[in-house]
Amino acid sequence: MLLSAVVGLLLISRSCGENPAVQVVLTNKGLQYGRHVGAGLVQERLDLITFPEIHGSVHIGIFGNVDYTLTGITITKCDFPEPSVEFYEDVTGLKISISGLNVALSGEWRTHYGIIHDGGSFDMAVFNLDWILAVKLRQDADGHLSVTSVSCDALIGNVDVEFYGGASWIFQPFVHHFKEHILKGIEANICHSVVESIVDLDHLLQAMNVSFQFNEDLTLDLPLIAVSVVEASNLSLGLKGEFYSVKTHMEPPFVAQPFTMDQQPDYMLSVGLSEFTVNSASYGCFSAGLLQVLIDDSMIPPSSPLHLNTSSMGPFVPQLPEMFPGLLMTLRVYAREFPVFSFHSGAVKLGFPGAVKASAILPNTTQIPLFKLHVDVDLSGKAWTADGRMKGSVGLNNFTLTLESSEIGPFKTGPLEKVAKLAMQMIVLTKMNEELGKGFLLPRTKTSKLVNSVLSMEEGFISISSDVEVLLREKDWQWE
Repeated sequence: MLLSAVVGLLLISRSCGENPAVQVVLTNKGLQYGRHVGAGLVQERLDLITFPEIHGSVHIGIFGNVDYTLTGITITKCDFPEPSVEFYEDVTGLKISISGLNVALSGEWRTHYGIIHDGGSFDMAVFNLDWILAVKLRQDADGHLSVTSVSCDALIGNVDVEFYGGASWIFQPFVHHFKEHILKGIEANICHSVVESIVDLDHLLQAMNVSFQFNEDLTLDLPLIAVSVVEASNLSLGLKGEFYSVKTHMEPPFVAQPFTMDQQPDYMLSVGLSEFTVNSASYGCFSAGLLQVLIDDSMIPPSSPLHLNTSSMGPFVPQLPEMFPGLLMTLRVYAREFPVFSFHSGAVKLGFPGAVKASAILPNTTQIPLFKLHVDVDLSGKAWTADGRMKGSVGLNNFTLTLESSEIGPFKTGPLEKVAKLAMQMIVLTKMNEELGKGFLLPRTKTSKLVNSVLSMEEGFISISSDVEVLLREKDWQWE
């Protein structure tokens, strides 16, 4: 359970030459919080823990060899010290240890001596149990996080056993014959059970998705592509962090660049997101033909002074009402190239190279091409966290209209550019800033949420450093 909690914090999970676009760093503060949460979960569920049978054979004087089995072993009381957990650079993983654990157990005993079978109950006290485990973290060929046991050692200081029922009055004087066998059996079972639990955890990790359906148009690939870097104070994981179009699944014409986050030991967790990730989403939408919209007059508010018809557009394109009087129009707005995001210290910038094709609609619904404009928009914005939300603002740096081609002859784009720029500022950006000001909830799961989060914008990436609060609910944390 403790290891599961630690791995859970790491997973908020191929090729050696590929740079990770997403980096996750677990600090020692986060590791110790995972240790505390895991220890609490174990402590609360001690009464649900069962142990495998202990069996063997001992030679008791004149009785000869007596076969015994201890079964149905459960914990009745436990002095459970909080374990020690630390990053273990030598094996690229973790070291977990417990020292001085005392536990009281109870169960059933059975003996087999010749044709005599007997049984009853027992109480057992285990004193000064020391246990140490080293686990290695790595990636498998498919980009899953994998955990393996490197070493496990358990040492028990002493064991006391009281037998009840049956012929226990005969065997009780010979407890010293049983103790060494029982002690060794418990030590072996502890590590056997722990290793089995790690194998089960690894199987669970292998079954987890590394590619996710982001929405109906995009998938997000998040396999591990960088070997875990374990230092004395933190553990780093590198994830691919690339969006793909469901329709085309095309690789973008750019690659992720390396970036380095500053260490944040005062926070439990840091996540860095390269501009590659958002640009791969932009390219995925562009390659699938999603960055376009057809605008007609039905989409313009009735109260607007400007409508999509040749008469209303006359002041900007004088020949329109003369050549095509009284006709409705459509505008197909689309991206000429994929929009590019760039992250800088304290700001994010977006360049949108767009185009507009205008057409007139004849009475028979035939559309007549009129002209094509290039629209180049440059935006800049800021982002921050507050009240558990990611918030932001955006402003217009540049808005340029140029006439690319025209079937109706040349015209000046200056007046139309002024109106379009004003609409961009007064309508589009105002609405965007209203929504960005409200913000969006920071990511959370059923069992955890980010708290005390701080967002930093740097050259080429943004990072969020945060503490984590685990939400313990019985239905979400089941002992298995």
